[in-house]
Amino acid sequence: MSLTPNYYKDRVCLNVLANSVENARDCYSAADGHVVLGVLSKNYDSDAAAIEDMKKYQEATNNALSVGLGAGDPNQSQMVSRISGDLQPQHVNQVFTGVGASRALLGQDDTIINGLVSPCGKVGYVNVATGPLSSQSPEAIIPIETAIALLKDMGGSSVKYFPMKGLSHKEEYQAVAKACAENDFYLEPTGGIDLENFQEIVKIALDAGVKKVIPHVYSSIIDSETGDTRPEDVKTLFNKVKELL
Repeated sequence: MSLTPNYYKDRVCLNVLANSVENARDCYSAADGHVVLGVLSKNYDSDAAAIEDMKKYQEATNNALSVGLGAGDPNQSQMVSRISGDLQPQHVNQVFTGVGASRALLGQDDTIINGLVSPCGKVGYVNVATGPLSSQSPEAIIPIETAIALLKDMGGSSVKYFPMKGLSHKEEYQAVAKACAENDFYLEPTGGIDLENFQEIVKIALDAGVKKVIPHVYSSIIDSETGDTRPEDVKTLFNKVKELL
C-alpha cells in the first residue's frame, strides 16, 4: 500500500470525512482517488477498536486513510500517534506539539503529518499553542516562518491552518501560503470551507507557489440526515481542482 497521498497533478489532494467504509469508497471514486478520507480517533473507545475498524477503510481505498483527532481535539493527540504507528496511513492530523511523537512512531518519512496552528489576528504570525496543555494556556504567537521551521524539526510535512472560518482570515492565510511556498512546506487549509469559497482558498495557495495543498472540506458537504459526506459534492470539489490545474 502506498504511504503517499494521490495528489492531482502532483499538487492537490482533497481531505473529506468518511462516515462509513461504503461512504469512503464512494467519495474515493468521486475524486478519482485524489482524496484522503478522514476517520476520527475520537469515535473509538480504544486503540484496538480504532485500528481494527480503520484497517477496513485502508483496504477499501488503497490506504487513502487520514487519521483524525476529532474537531481538532488536542486530547486525542497521543491516541492518534499510537494508532498511526500501527496503521501506517497516508495522512495524519496532529496538534502542533504532537508531530514529533507521530513521526517517531510511524518510523518513516512518507506519511504526511500536519501540525495544527491557528490564526491570531496578526498577519505573518500564528498561534502554536494547540496541544493538550498549551491550548489551555495563553497563546504562543510566533512568526509563521518559525512555526514551519519548528514543524520541520519535529518531522512534520505541512501546516494545518485552523480555524480558517472560510476567508475571514484572508490576509493572514495569504501570508501563511507565501511562507509555506518559500520554505518548501505543504499547506492544509481547514475550517469553514464550502463549495462556494473552496476554489478561491485553494487558488491562493497554488498562486503563492505551495507545492502541495490538502484542503479539508467537512461539515459543509455532509448530509445532516445520514451523516455521510455527499459523493456528488466531492465530485464537484474535484472538478473545481481540475479547473485550477
